[in-house]
Amino acid sequence: MNDSRRIHTRLLPGFLGCLFVLCAATGSSAAIGYTVSLEHPEKHLFYVEMQLPQVTGSVVVQMPAWNALYQIRDFSSHMREVTAFSGDKPAPVEKLDKQTWRVTGDGTIKVRYETYWDEAGPFATQLSSEHAFINLAMILLYVPERRAENIGVTVREIPAGWRLATALPTGDAEFGRAHVILIQAKNFDELVDSPVEAGNFDEFDLPGFTPRIHIVIHGDNWKRDRVIETLRRVCRYELDLMQDTPFESYTFFFHIGKAAGGAGGGMEHSFSTAINVPADEFLAGVSAHEFFHLWNVKRIRPASLEPVDYSKEQWTRALWFAEGFTSAYGSYTLVRSGLWNKEQFYTDLGDQITDLESRPANRWKSAEESSLDAWLEKYALYNTPDESVSYYTKGQVLGVLLDILIRDRTNNSASLDDVLRTMNKEFAKQGKTYRDTLDVRLTMEKIAGQSFENFFQHFVAAAEPLPYKETLALAGLELQAKSINRAAPGFALSRAPSGDIRVAGVVLGSGAAVAGLRDGDVILKVNDAAIPRRLDRWLRQQKPGDRIRLQIRRDEQGLSLEFALGEQNDSVWVVTESTSASEKARRIREGLVRGITQPR
Repeated sequence: MNDSRRIHTRLLPGFLGCLFVLCAATGSSAAIGYTVSLEHPEKHLFYVEMQLPQVTGSVVVQMPAWNALYQIRDFSSHMREVTAFSGDKPAPVEKLDKQTWRVTGDGTIKVRYETYWDEAGPFATQLSSEHAFINLAMILLYVPERRAENIGVTVREIPAGWRLATALPTGDAEFGRAHVILIQAKNFDELVDSPVEAGNFDEFDLPGFTPRIHIVIHGDNWKRDRVIETLRRVCRYELDLMQDTPFESYTFFFHIGKAAGGAGGGMEHSFSTAINVPADEFLAGVSAHEFFHLWNVKRIRPASLEPVDYSKEQWTRALWFAEGFTSAYGSYTLVRSGLWNKEQFYTDLGDQITDLESRPANRWKSAEESSLDAWLEKYALYNTPDESVSYYTKGQVLGVLLDILIRDRTNNSASLDDVLRTMNKEFAKQGKTYRDTLDVRLTMEKIAGQSFENFFQHFVAAAEPLPYKETLALAGLELQAKSINRAAPGFALSRAPSGDIRVAGVVLGSGAAVAGLRDGDVILKVNDAAIPRRLDRWLRQQKPGDRIRLQIRRDEQGLSLEFALGEQNDSVWVVTESTSASEKARRIREGLVRGITQPR
């Protein structure tokens, strides 16, 4: 929270009074207001009242069907007991479909309901005796045609000792003897793009940054010095890279250790990010990825995602760029800031290529098609190697290959960095969206001075084999296949919308099957420790015969299973430096790793 934007006031009687004081203090007028009660956190129930002024005859309200993930998750399924009042009198409520209600009445309409949430993770919402983490789109109704109006939220019945953090302007106030916190947003979209953390958390600013970068941590298994040093390197490199600071204040929300609840990953927002990790040693990669979203996807934004439609799928071909290139810059940030050495960067690139080439679907599913199919990721079958390719992985590899090609065609006088900075200048800063793949290609051609139409036609729009070896050679790098024997877990994994890691398939006769592991089991711990961030990769790094102990949840019951890992022969791809690289290739390689251009 930005202290310069905080509001401290005492409330007039009633919610509208408090909302009026909040808005007067900030020089705006909110038309729609909410109260959210945290009175019984142990019940995992939010008690919500929505107040709608200036209603004539009737009003239609709706609960978003999706947010935070490209998945229809029907947040209305968490709601119950929807009632309404016109003044002090009950108002008729008619349910029109699974997420929409019509309320009949005039003047100020109040809509009340309860919604149950107890799902850990940056893509979910949780209210428990320990804390609350709220993605507001999951608990708040909205009026489709009034999304642009100013909005105020009052959070009430906050448990003793709890504080509240969000990237939006807030104000503390007293309502009778009760302490409430006020949140203000310019519109519904800004509101639901700003998660809320409430509880007894740690918070501090990242030293040496103006504007302010604020850190909020709920959890354990972290060290302040390591968190600060990691984020200092990440944020400084990316801000310098983009030559742009598009925020007045930015907040990192971290759930670490037990507080992560077994859910990992990160979710970007315009002025904040929410990240769950098992320990602070995993912060670097996910923080580098999410912070770079400040530009790529939150501001450098594809036209296909605007305006946001919360009621149904919103198809886009651009996720290979929006997410995949962001993954590329996550890796670039780590090596260029010194958090990785160059061998770690090469290993990561080899792992991405190995992952792509190990999936039969890579032979026929293009980067654009993978982007369109993001909405299928909630289905276990789709996530299998025969059915899908990650737009994160394919996009990251495409980003590195295209970076090398730009450097090669310009004699290392330009790079992918220039493409991102140019798109930020010509689209984000001008308030424009880009035309999915087309404007990405045109910007690259502008920077390189040559056509990329053939590359995009064959390797982005179609799924022809990527030109790994010949392109990497331009940067003095070699790609070699190696055959290794490694551990076979005996089961596949998928990530649920909540962030839970679930068993998606058990191999008959495997140690996992004999131990009783089943499809749908939720993995809580591995070897009595938090789940590794990339559990699939961690499993591949174990040795055949190693014993593994899983704590799982099945039908709301906890179980512990132990078994030995099997053995399988795999082909992996390894990236190394070529000893016979030309002088130009060596300069390109150096530029790639260090993030510099050196024309000769």
